[in-house]
Amino acid sequence: QVQLVESGGGLVQVGDSLRLSCVASGRTFVNNGMAWFRQGPGKERAFVAAISGSGAITRYADSGKGRFTISRDNAKNTMYLQMNSLKPEDTSVYYCAASAAGWGATPQYNYNYWGQGTQVTVSS
Repeated sequence: QVQLVESGGGLVQVGDSLRLSCVASGRTFVNNGMAWFRQGPGKERAFVAAISGSGAITRYADSGKGRFTISRDNAKNTMYLQMNSLKPEDTSVYYCAASAAGWGATPQYNYNYWGQGTQVTVSS
């Protein structure tokens, strides 16, 4: 059974940093795209960042460009999201997702596996 488990969320102050982790089990995603999405209070789930199987290709939503960095360690079957200069509007539940086939890019429907989410709260 495939599982994606996020960790690293928490309550931080404006300008702080957090690193989220997503550990996959049940299969390897070495050749598959993975991504982070988030859902803020009263909002729909939205794309944050995506990374290709090798890690060579990344894509970011405008909201995170220059502040967020997505990466992965395939030896550990783990994906990361480094978030710097956090803002109150970054407050959301962050979900990791994995594609069953290749590059997932931005659309949610390209991702077949989802974690349960980790809460990030940025306090001003």
